[in-house]
Amino acid sequence: MADNDKPSREQAEAAVRTLLRWAGDDPAREGLLDTPKRVAKAYTDWFSGYAEDPADYLKRTFEEVEGYDEMIVLRDIEFESHCEHHMAPIIGKAHVGYLPDGKVVGISKLARVVETYARRLQVQEKMTAQIAQVIQEVLQPRGVGVVIEGAHECMTTRGVHKRGVSMITSKMLGTFREDARTRAEFLRFIDVGPGR
Repeated sequence: MADNDKPSREQAEAAVRTLLRWAGDDPAREGLLDTPKRVAKAYTDWFSGYAEDPADYLKRTFEEVEGYDEMIVLRDIEFESHCEHHMAPIIGKAHVGYLPDGKVVGISKLARVVETYARRLQVQEKMTAQIAQVIQEVLQPRGVGVVIEGAHECMTTRGVHKRGVSMITSKMLGTFREDARTRAEFLRFIDVGPGR
């Protein structure tokens, strides 16, 4: 969305007051007076990923790695996102691995890529693919693997009300997709599942 199409802060706060009335409450009562302002501020944080380009985090690489060409894995990257269908939270962990081809990136940059995509309205499958694709496009490694575990509040707090359920998605590119041994090594490194 172009910045000139973006609603103003005042319009966003008015929309929150409308939702409060629609829910059956009075936005003018003491406990809700500052709620529209707080919600608008929270949205600025929760959806800050729209203002960032995740590829920018991957552009600064290091080539002085003494020939290191084995798998690099960053696991348990905690994230909070929101489902685009109900705007309910998705809480989870991402695991990212790649096989470098002459250059590596600082590991904090991988976490920032996850964070940038998480701070947008999301579908977990799409987020998994986006993370893998941007790493592949910018770093051009021999392969990329991304696995995401997420608990979806749209399923636990509404609808079927099933708690303790998590969804696991994966995207494998390059050697992670083509070579079963590489894929197995990555999955062994991240050791997804309870009791780890």
